[in-house]
Amino acid sequence: MKNTIIKVTAAIFVNDGMLLIAKRKPTGRLPNLWEFPGGKIEPNETPEACLKRELKEEFDVDVTVGEYLGSNIHAYDFGTIELTAFKAFWEKGDFKLLDHVEIRWVFTHELDQFEFAPADTVFVEQLIGGEIDI
Repeated sequence: MKNTIIKVTAAIFVNDGMLLIAKRKPTGRLPNLWEFPGGKIEPNETPEACLKRELKEEFDVDVTVGEYLGSNIHAYDFGTIELTAFKAFWEKGDFKLLDHVEIRWVFTHELDQFEFAPADTVFVEQLIGGEIDI
Protein backbone atom coordinates (compact mmCIF):
# COMPACT_ATOMS: atom_id res chain seq x y z
CA MET A 1 0.00 0.00 0.00
CA LYS A 2 1.33 3.41 -0.98
CA ASN A 3 1.83 5.83 1.88
CA THR A 4 -0.20 8.86 0.85
CA ILE A 5 0.98 12.21 2.12
CA ILE A 6 -1.81 14.28 3.68
CA LYS A 7 -1.34 17.92 2.69
CA VAL A 8 -2.09 20.34 5.52
CA THR A 9 -1.70 24.10 5.97
CA ALA A 10 -0.70 26.19 8.97
CA ALA A 11 -1.16 29.90 9.63
CA ILE A 12 1.60 31.86 11.31
CA PHE A 13 -0.62 34.71 12.46
CA VAL A 14 1.31 37.89 13.06
CA ASN A 15 -0.09 40.81 15.04
CA ASP A 16 1.99 43.52 16.76
CA GLY A 17 5.00 41.21 16.98
CA MET A 18 2.99 38.38 18.50
CA LEU A 19 1.93 34.99 17.09
CA LEU A 20 -1.32 33.10 17.49
CA ILE A 21 -1.11 29.53 18.78
CA ALA A 22 -4.03 27.19 19.38
CA LYS A 23 -4.42 24.25 21.76
CA ARG A 24 -5.98 21.10 20.37
CA LYS A 25 -8.90 19.43 22.14
CA PRO A 26 -8.19 16.64 24.66
CA THR A 27 -9.98 14.17 22.38
CA GLY A 28 -8.91 13.12 18.89
CA ARG A 29 -5.47 13.18 17.32
CA LEU A 30 -2.59 14.96 19.05
CA PRO A 31 -4.63 15.80 22.18
CA ASN A 32 -3.78 18.95 24.15
CA LEU A 33 -0.83 19.89 21.95
CA TRP A 34 -0.37 23.42 20.66
CA GLU A 35 -0.25 24.18 16.96
CA PHE A 36 -0.31 26.89 14.38
CA PRO A 37 -3.93 26.67 13.20
CA GLY A 38 -4.89 25.40 9.78
CA GLY A 39 -6.13 22.20 8.26
CA LYS A 40 -6.30 19.62 5.52
CA ILE A 41 -6.28 20.73 1.88
CA GLU A 42 -9.34 19.47 0.01
CA PRO A 43 -9.14 18.15 -3.58
CA ASN A 44 -8.75 20.97 -6.15
CA GLU A 45 -8.13 23.53 -3.37
CA THR A 46 -5.06 25.75 -3.21
CA PRO A 47 -3.18 25.89 0.09
CA GLU A 48 -4.11 29.56 0.43
CA ALA A 49 -7.83 28.85 -0.13
CA CYS A 50 -7.61 26.00 2.38
CA LEU A 51 -6.15 28.28 5.01
CA LYS A 52 -8.86 30.91 4.54
CA ARG A 53 -11.58 28.21 4.73
CA GLU A 54 -10.10 26.41 7.74
CA LEU A 55 -9.63 29.61 9.75
CA LYS A 56 -13.22 30.60 9.02
CA GLU A 57 -14.41 27.12 10.13
CA GLU A 58 -12.18 26.92 13.22
CA PHE A 59 -12.38 30.52 14.49
CA ASP A 60 -15.04 32.32 12.44
CA VAL A 61 -12.52 34.92 11.27
CA ASP A 62 -11.62 36.24 7.83
CA VAL A 63 -7.92 36.39 7.03
CA THR A 64 -5.49 37.48 4.38
CA VAL A 65 -2.93 34.81 3.54
CA GLY A 66 0.56 36.23 3.16
CA GLU A 67 3.94 34.86 2.18
CA TYR A 68 4.84 31.18 2.00
CA LEU A 69 7.14 30.27 4.91
CA GLY A 70 8.07 26.69 4.08
CA SER A 71 6.88 23.14 4.45
CA ASN A 72 7.73 20.15 6.59
CA ILE A 73 6.97 16.45 6.12
CA HIS A 74 6.32 14.52 9.32
CA ALA A 75 5.34 10.87 9.79
CA TYR A 76 2.80 10.25 12.54
CA ASP A 77 1.43 6.83 13.49
CA PHE A 78 -1.85 7.77 11.73
CA GLY A 79 -0.16 8.91 8.51
CA THR A 80 2.38 11.23 6.96
CA ILE A 81 1.55 14.90 6.59
CA GLU A 82 3.14 17.71 4.65
CA LEU A 83 2.59 20.87 6.66
CA THR A 84 2.86 24.07 4.64
CA ALA A 85 3.03 27.35 6.56
CA PHE A 86 2.05 30.84 5.48
CA LYS A 87 1.95 34.17 7.22
CA ALA A 88 -1.64 35.15 7.89
CA PHE A 89 -3.25 38.39 8.96
CA TRP A 90 -6.60 38.86 10.70
CA GLU A 91 -9.11 40.86 8.65
CA LYS A 92 -12.39 40.70 10.56
CA GLY A 93 -14.45 38.65 12.98
CA ASP A 94 -14.03 37.84 16.65
CA PHE A 95 -12.01 34.71 17.36
CA LYS A 96 -14.32 31.91 18.53
CA LEU A 97 -13.07 28.55 19.81
CA LEU A 98 -14.94 26.24 17.45
CA ASP A 99 -12.27 23.54 17.13
CA HIS A 100 -9.72 24.27 19.90
CA VAL A 101 -9.85 24.63 23.69
CA GLU A 102 -7.61 27.69 23.92
CA ILE A 103 -5.77 30.29 21.86
CA ARG A 104 -2.99 32.62 22.93
CA TRP A 105 -1.05 35.47 21.41
CA VAL A 106 2.60 34.96 22.35
CA PHE A 107 5.96 36.48 21.57
CA THR A 108 8.46 34.38 19.62
CA HIS A 109 10.69 33.93 22.68
CA GLU A 110 7.73 32.38 24.57
CA LEU A 111 7.09 29.61 22.04
CA ASP A 112 9.39 27.13 23.80
CA GLN A 113 7.11 27.22 26.87
CA PHE A 114 4.42 25.24 24.98
CA GLU A 115 4.31 21.63 23.82
CA PHE A 116 3.66 21.72 20.07
CA ALA A 117 2.48 19.02 17.69
CA PRO A 118 5.63 17.45 16.20
CA ALA A 119 5.04 18.72 12.65
CA ASP A 120 4.80 22.30 13.97
CA THR A 121 8.07 22.17 15.93
CA VAL A 122 10.19 22.86 12.83
CA PHE A 123 8.43 26.21 12.44
CA VAL A 124 8.72 26.92 16.18
CA GLU A 125 12.49 26.35 15.96
CA GLN A 126 12.78 28.53 12.84
CA LEU A 127 10.81 31.33 14.50
CA ILE A 128 12.87 31.18 17.69
CA GLY A 129 16.11 30.99 15.68
CA GLY A 130 15.13 34.01 13.59
CA GLU A 131 15.04 32.01 10.34
CA ILE A 132 11.42 33.08 9.85
CA ASP A 133 11.14 36.82 10.13
CA ILE A 134 7.91 38.13 11.56
